[in-house]
Amino acid sequence: MRSTHYLACALAAFVAGVGLASAQTNAPVTASTDIVRADGERVGELTLTEGPAGVLIRISVSGLTPGWHAMHFHAVAECSDAGFQASGSHVNSAEHAAPHGLLNPDGPDFGDLPNIYAGPDGTAYAEAISNLVTLADAEHRAQLLDADGSALVIHASADDHISQPIGGAGDRVACAAIQPAS
Repeated sequence: MRSTHYLACALAAFVAGVGLASAQTNAPVTASTDIVRADGERVGELTLTEGPAGVLIRISVSGLTPGWHAMHFHAVAECSDAGFQASGSHVNSAEHAAPHGLLNPDGPDFGDLPNIYAGPDGTAYAEAISNLVTLADAEHRAQLLDADGSALVIHASADDHISQPIGGAGDRVACAAIQPAS
C-alpha cells in the first residue's frame, strides 16, 4: 500500500472555462478542454488545476448512461478516432510501472481515478484530486502536459479498482484531450 497516495472524490456542480493560464506570479496552472463523444459532439467540460497536493479535476458531462462510470488519464491527447483508442493506455512512467487499481495493494498506476456517477438524465458533475499527476512538472508524478499531452477518458462501466487491466471499465465513451500550449 502506498502511503503517499491520496485520492478523494466529492460531487460538485461546477463548470469553468479558464483556458491554460499561469501568467500571473503564483497563479495556478490551469487547463480547460471539451469532453466529446466518438462522433465529435461536445458533451461536457473538463477543468484541471494544479494544487499543492496534486491536480484538482472538475467535470461536467451529459449523455452518459445512468449509473457509475470509470474515468482514467490516458497517455496521448487524441480523441478523434472511434473508441478513443489513439489516446493509448494510462499515463505512467518507466519508474512507476504499477498495476491498475486504486484498491490494488501493488497499485495504483498514475492514470487511475475514482468513478463518476451519472444521474437518471445522464448528467454527471464531479470533483476529485489526484496526487499521481501534474500540470506543472512536479517530481514523481505523471506529466499531463508533456509533448503529446494526455486525455481524460470516461468508460461505459464502473471501475472495480482492482482487476486487470482496467477494472472492468468497458468501452471508452467520452474523451477530453489535454494538450500543452502551442
